[in-house]
Amino acid sequence: MAQVTIRDVKKTFGAVNVIHGVDLEIKDGEFVVLVGPSGCGKSTLLRMIAGLETASGGTIQIGERVVNHLPPAERDIAMVFQNYALYPHMTVADNMAFALKLRKTDSATVNERVNRAAEILGLKALLQRYPRQLSGGQRQRVAMGRAIVRNPQVFLFDEPLSNLDAKLRVQMRTEIKELHQRLKTTTIFVTHDQIEAMTMADRIVVMHDGLIEQIGTPLELYDSPKNLFVAGFIGSPAMNFLKGQAKSNGTIEVEGSRLAVAGTHQVSDGQPVVYGIRPEHLELANDGFPAKIAVIEPTGSETMVVVRVGETELVALFRERHNFAPGQTVHLRPRPDQAHLFDQESGRRV
Repeated sequence: MAQVTIRDVKKTFGAVNVIHGVDLEIKDGEFVVLVGPSGCGKSTLLRMIAGLETASGGTIQIGERVVNHLPPAERDIAMVFQNYALYPHMTVADNMAFALKLRKTDSATVNERVNRAAEILGLKALLQRYPRQLSGGQRQRVAMGRAIVRNPQVFLFDEPLSNLDAKLRVQMRTEIKELHQRLKTTTIFVTHDQIEAMTMADRIVVMHDGLIEQIGTPLELYDSPKNLFVAGFIGSPAMNFLKGQAKSNGTIEVEGSRLAVAGTHQVSDGQPVVYGIRPEHLELANDGFPAKIAVIEPTGSETMVVVRVGETELVALFRERHNFAPGQTVHLRPRPDQAHLFDQESGRRV
């Protein structure tokens, strides 16, 4: 196990700047998730840590060693890919043992490590099968087993669950988290799915356009996003945003209504702001603002309701059941202690 330190790392492809000077410190044994939309640079950053891409600037350190100029095989990392990358002509056991055999590891050690990994991942009965005889989830377990047997300092996961169906993704999320809790190996996991990030990470790194927008625990990012991008990206359904103006009495004027905000905010009278409220923090109340129901989406445990307030579309989430109907007007009141304020121009939290 090892700490991973990234200092002012940049990456360019020709004239295109993909990573713009990233600084990140991942603690020994930590599970960190890099999350962001497609094209934000998260997979490129992971590939630079692995040695599959060369950094255009800055330093990457694994443990005590700067690894910028070391080939992947000498970095003491193990990577699990999106497409499993298994050898089709090899059995599960041979796939898992391949890297050890390349290192000339003695057969007793190879067998011991393969059997231990197979036991951890529930692959004992599949060791003599070939990849074509396995389901997607089983193949992903084999790819993880191949990483485990190497006993690396760092595990790297590049969107490993994106090829699996919804139910299997949930199951594999749990298995990867349990695996980390058992092995305590430093883990860097890349995904574009913020639900995966929220449920798996010790800390989340939110990336956008080659920059880190915010780093924090899942609940830190959910409860205190630093800017509009993080607020809109973390959380499902996403945070609602309403443009308005701050008033001297501490309220926000939005779509003809005055909305209360708890706490202190650095705003001036008349300042253009964005009022953010999460769907679960909108309540039905007679003194709330009027909203016209457009769509109702029941999921069983919750009901998601899409409403329109003037020209703005909002989402409200209710745990209790109501007899809503499309076209109906309801009155919604945001919880003042759960409201977020952002400057309209800069997008930063105020």
